[in-house]
Amino acid sequence: MTRVLVYVGVLIAIMAATEARPKSAEPKCKSGPVDLVFIIDGSRSVRPHEFETMRKFMIDIIHELDIGLDSTRVGVVQYSSQVQNVFSLKAFSKPAQMVKAINEIIPLAQGTMTGLAIRYTMNVAFSAEEGARPNVPHVAVIVTDGRPQDRVAEVAAAARESGIEIYAIGVARADMTSLRAMASPPFEDHVFLVESFDLIHQFGLQFQDKLCVKDLCLESDHGCEHICESSPGSYHCLCLPGYTLNEDGKTCTPIDLCAEGKHDCEQICIASPGSFTCDCDTGYTLNDDKRTCTMIDYCSFGNDSCEHECVSVLNGFNCRCNEGYSLNDDLKTCTMIDYCSFGNHSCDHHCVGVLNGFYCRCNEGYTLQEDGKTCQSDNLCNTVEHGCEHQCVSTPGSYHCICPEGHVLQDDGKTCGTCRSSNIDLVLLIDGSKSVRPQNFELVKQFVNQVVDQLDVSPKGTRVGLVQYSSRVRTEFPLSMYQTKEEIKKAVMNVEYMEKGTMTGLALKHMVENSFTEADGARPAEKNIPRVGLVFTDGRSQDDIQEWAKKAKEAGITMYAVGVGKAVEDELREIASDPVEKHFFYSADFTAISQIAENLKLNVCAAESQGEIEVKDPCACESLVEFQQVTMSSVDQLNQKLSAMTKRLEVLENQLLTRK
Repeated sequence: MTRVLVYVGVLIAIMAATEARPKSAEPKCKSGPVDLVFIIDGSRSVRPHEFETMRKFMIDIIHELDIGLDSTRVGVVQYSSQVQNVFSLKAFSKPAQMVKAINEIIPLAQGTMTGLAIRYTMNVAFSAEEGARPNVPHVAVIVTDGRPQDRVAEVAAAARESGIEIYAIGVARADMTSLRAMASPPFEDHVFLVESFDLIHQFGLQFQDKLCVKDLCLESDHGCEHICESSPGSYHCLCLPGYTLNEDGKTCTPIDLCAEGKHDCEQICIASPGSFTCDCDTGYTLNDDKRTCTMIDYCSFGNDSCEHECVSVLNGFNCRCNEGYSLNDDLKTCTMIDYCSFGNHSCDHHCVGVLNGFYCRCNEGYTLQEDGKTCQSDNLCNTVEHGCEHQCVSTPGSYHCICPEGHVLQDDGKTCGTCRSSNIDLVLLIDGSKSVRPQNFELVKQFVNQVVDQLDVSPKGTRVGLVQYSSRVRTEFPLSMYQTKEEIKKAVMNVEYMEKGTMTGLALKHMVENSFTEADGARPAEKNIPRVGLVFTDGRSQDDIQEWAKKAKEAGITMYAVGVGKAVEDELREIASDPVEKHFFYSADFTAISQIAENLKLNVCAAESQGEIEVKDPCACESLVEFQQVTMSSVDQLNQKLSAMTKRLEVLENQLLTRK
């Protein structure tokens, strides 16, 4: 709290400090790190000369701060009817960079959505991604001249609870009740109301005594044995490396890392304050890493006379044979083991003894199986009744059936079937708000028709409904109205642009409660026809979407979210079904939505319907085809590996025969 109080002067009082003395007379106050965000009112009620005064107010404060990535970080957010991130906490590390960005601010000149600005500051501006640091005071300064046009009490309470200290500065027409609802307690320290923007600098007079903090390590008898470290209004003692602070908070004791087990010595640890050295037991030498030990290698003396391998042991050595050999009675020479002579090889055709064991070999025209013992004819398609409808492909020890291009192997693994698209009930919610604009609304309708072109539209296939929303919701046509692509596409092009607001939550509610009812043409739930909703929007919703986005998915509706331009990614992700990355699409430009339509795949595979409609379709679920392709690839790789293994075994056999 001390660090935050110190920055009260930095936030509001620095104007008075700069008038009282030249900027070069004294050094800047260094009060510890803080993350500071200015939230400035850019509504149309702020006159140009007033906005310039507010711009100068921020610049003067920045000039007096100890700016740096490890000290004070500053961010600026402008708001009116929308929120603009002028620059984030991580953007700049030098005052000159910040001043340049502040001088380039253009007022938004719209409404006064103060609650929206506070929510953005809490969720985005003070996030780790934007440069906010943990365990550092988070301070927000709100400057406004009017009454908020949205609710601020709840979001401000949430911001304060998240750890943000809020100072509310009201000018001229500002509402004191709203300022108190935003600010942190006590209000006498955090709420300020003046008659004009020119008087903002007067706040500095109240906080000059809080601007700097004394260094108690220099000005008091701290009693620290080793090191004193100052903090705002206090200090604490530290110890030199290798020592730990005692319970009295002042004296230090050497750290015995050996006794605490905080070492990596393999055998012996020798302690020193905060450090250690390693040693080895008798019969071992310390390695170059000064941690591990190696037993003395008696074999390196060159007097072992072992035929294969000498093995050092403590205080001596033994002889050992390579794998596949046995030690003779003289305990020095070795003889290769003949594993075929044991009679337990179980080879189908031939047993061939090699080092470390044996291997089985098949007669010409046969292939060794995975068990490494039995032999199988090379082409099973010629020796078994495979039953393949189209073509049989032989693999080592097995075979599989394949189908011609355009057909898919059926579940019996032998017959072939044709492809068709999946059947769904699809309702599209399109944004008709005024921000879309008429020419872009025509592109939206083309986007809808591109989606329709991908579908198998029919009364027993896919059904399509269309809903347009702005400040209200209008069903353009229900699922039951049209039965062909041509009818749907013609109806889409005749849809009239609504304009007005963006009530996405209301549109989702309408879809859940009306669009997927049997009265509007949705097929009964027992038919198990997949229900799919696609939401298209170009901006932030003016109502809450969370409740009805959740209810849509709980009702079994697969939700797709498509956003363009100023659409809010968090809202789109809230709407989209899991996995979100496969149900969420975004483009910065309306002209690119045709590419989204090409990439959008509404393939929803469901269980078989209980009526006459077959909705389970292997062609709609590409995973079956992918599985078949991957399996074929794996079989080919296995063939190559077995062929290479056979050649290696033949080489080993020839080497063995040559030795004999």
